[in-house]
Amino acid sequence: MATNTGKNHRIGSIKDRSQFYNERTNTYLERDAITGLILKGKQGKPFKGVAKEPDGRKK
Repeated sequence: MATNTGKNHRIGSIKDRSQFYNERTNTYLERDAITGLILKGKQGKPFKGVAKEPDGRKK
């Protein structure tokens, strides 16, 4: 589990989630790695502590 430091960043990454940028809607989408379902969308900056796709750490 990722933990907040209080300094606008996290230590560790959130497990079983990844994110990607959708150019059509200009949003970052968060995906559940187990089910593949889209969990959330966000405009502006990417999600903190969530791995970006494609990511070599996740197989």
